[in-house]
Amino acid sequence: MASYVIEGGYSLQGEITPQGAKNEALQIISAVLLTPEVVTIHNIPNILDVNNLIDLLRHLGVKVSKLAEGSYSFQADELDMDYLHSEQFLQKSRALRGSILTVGALLGRCGYAIFPKPGGDKIGRRRLDTHLIGFMELGASCDYDAGKQAYILEGRQLKGKYMLLDEASVTGTANILMAATLSEGTTTIYNAACEPYLQQLSKLLISMGARIEGVGSNRLVIEGVKALHGAEHRILPDMIEIGSFIGMAAMTQSDLRIKDVSIPNLGIIPQAFRRLGITIEEQGDDLYIPRHESYEIETFMDGSILTIADAPWPGLTPDLLSVFLVTATQAKGCVLIHQKMFESRLFFVDKLIDMGAQIMLCDPHRATVIGLGQAHRLRASTMVSPDIRAGIALLIAAMSAEGTSTIHNIEQIDRGYQHIDVRLNALGARISRLA
Repeated sequence: MASYVIEGGYSLQGEITPQGAKNEALQIISAVLLTPEVVTIHNIPNILDVNNLIDLLRHLGVKVSKLAEGSYSFQADELDMDYLHSEQFLQKSRALRGSILTVGALLGRCGYAIFPKPGGDKIGRRRLDTHLIGFMELGASCDYDAGKQAYILEGRQLKGKYMLLDEASVTGTANILMAATLSEGTTTIYNAACEPYLQQLSKLLISMGARIEGVGSNRLVIEGVKALHGAEHRILPDMIEIGSFIGMAAMTQSDLRIKDVSIPNLGIIPQAFRRLGITIEEQGDDLYIPRHESYEIETFMDGSILTIADAPWPGLTPDLLSVFLVTATQAKGCVLIHQKMFESRLFFVDKLIDMGAQIMLCDPHRATVIGLGQAHRLRASTMVSPDIRAGIALLIAAMSAEGTSTIHNIEQIDRGYQHIDVRLNALGARISRLA
């Protein structure tokens, strides 16, 4: 189990370019299974979850070629469907929650897919109902193999269907969308997720020959086609990493420019950070965060305490609430953080409390942060990262704290952030990695 040793109290100076979006990459890379032709993808982040998915596709028979840093070509013309029955496949899939995104593509093109109960972050229940019900609406059968602890789906002749999703699940929508592109007839997905990454998937599928209407809305209409062809695609910058850098800059009193962020695809994120009192200047397609001696949380117009809550797009992504929470600990004022989607994601706050943060955990979904300002800095601590997003929040806290902190289990951070220690050290951070 690798660790970070962080010497806190150093400000950052300079500019940083965000990596390609993890959540988009998992969808886009899975979509290569829909065609036997070459699909070329650029700006792929070099992170553990994405690399593990690429490795899984290689074992499945996909030809993968690295063209340049972050650019790969994929050709799924000789899939080894027998590999789906191997114990190695089940183990690799179980360790990578993103592997569930291969199911829609395999089911749509090959009429058959297997996936085990997935792993991933331990942040509470993460239901699969939306995926499974959507596949069954298209005509697939679904059986659970207790011995393999895996779901087996078959659907040799999928047919389009009107469906109203019980939740606007991003991965659920992506999975159903991929299967529907090769289904017979018209599929309508209502209450569909409409995040930028899902819009990007739709754009790739359209460039591959799919017929999709309603991109960017919560109602997608897909006219099935017989086959899809090759295409080329570039992944967006990662909005979660961009948000992490904004919070990090404020907490460490840094002067930071975040380059090429694709501002139109950030939605409400900059506005939400501004409500914490953080100055963010939009300069071209860059975000510039000047040095903050202090920042003060706004209140609502009636004077009541500010609430920051997650919501489906165009609301605030739940993946950034951990960063908002830790950033608020060094602000002036109070804020209620309401994590609606996952009931275990706020449990890392005990580590921040040990560092001197004033936080009251109201229940599994809500925490009140009493910001004491930069005059009361956090103190160093030894911590264990429980998941990706809590991990980056703890790293931000350690960078702003007095003294030297240690974070264990940083493989969780590696799953979502590319060479984060090297990139931050180039800006003035003091982070050492211990194997």
